[in-house]
Amino acid sequence: MFRPIFFVCLFTLISLNAGPSSFADSPEQPAHDSPKHVRILTIGNSFTHNATRFLDEVVEAGGHKLTHTMLSIGGSPLELHAKKALAFENDPTAASAKYSNGNTLQEALRSEPWDFVTIQQVSFKSHDVQTYRPYAQQLAEIIRREAPQAKLLVHQTWAYRSDDPRFNRSKPAAGEPGTQQAMYEGLSEAYQTITAELAANRIPVGDAFWIADNDPKFGYQPPEDFDAQSLEYPSLPEQTHSLHAGYSWNKSKEKPQLKMDGHHANLAGEYLGACVWFECLYGESPIGNEFVPNQLGAEYAAHLQTIANQAAQQGGDVVHGVAKSRSAAEKD
Repeated sequence: MFRPIFFVCLFTLISLNAGPSSFADSPEQPAHDSPKHVRILTIGNSFTHNATRFLDEVVEAGGHKLTHTMLSIGGSPLELHAKKALAFENDPTAASAKYSNGNTLQEALRSEPWDFVTIQQVSFKSHDVQTYRPYAQQLAEIIRREAPQAKLLVHQTWAYRSDDPRFNRSKPAAGEPGTQQAMYEGLSEAYQTITAELAANRIPVGDAFWIADNDPKFGYQPPEDFDAQSLEYPSLPEQTHSLHAGYSWNKSKEKPQLKMDGHHANLAGEYLGACVWFECLYGESPIGNEFVPNQLGAEYAAHLQTIANQAAQQGGDVVHGVAKSRSAAEKD
């Protein structure tokens, strides 16, 4: 029987007004008397957008400050980010090295005294560790050279919803996960392996999704005997406690079309992701954090906070460390 293995980002952050803090002694209620200013550069795609959508609000409610810059390309794998960075290495003026904001990775790395820099694999390749190589290592080398004070984090993304069309094939292609569990097992092992190879830490959002999806009370249960062809606008199937976008109607066309997105996070999934990121970046539990999106019920939000804390606290074969402190002048 499959037993999930969890690996965590157990690390501490030395900030301007606070000493080191760790997950092991993090309080049940967020501490507001030791504000921290964390600076992060994230390298990813829409899954990074999803997982950090509510991060600003959670951080503010926790009494802290966040500086966040994102280098994002929709649907981009590690390979694309690495190729852009290597293009700059060969020719700093190369157009192919630039992101849509006109910056290159190297320029972004030099632009702030980052505490953390994050990378992630594109979701549909996340189960295959070979797709991470050599690109994760190439990015890690450039990040550590250009921002040596920053701790490298690997953002572990999540498996698709159990009723995603990816899992409806009678005979999946070789190496292709045929179920949500198979996808989670694959990506969990791949992220574990790459995190160890890079001597990095992990942001275990994928673990949090897996725990939440399998919770006996709040876990998502696909509707039985569901026939998408039988639905008529504006009806939708029951999707209570889904962490993924799921079914919705595309009203941009003359006749509404039913669409299914079992990949991206919905509001609940985005909130769960932000709570995991918060604990990993600030070393404090999100349990009791006062920010809750208006559309999210208080009981369910409290449950997601607990799941986020559980995911961040469990396991531990990754390299632990302390983000290097900067001088007071650099932190102003």
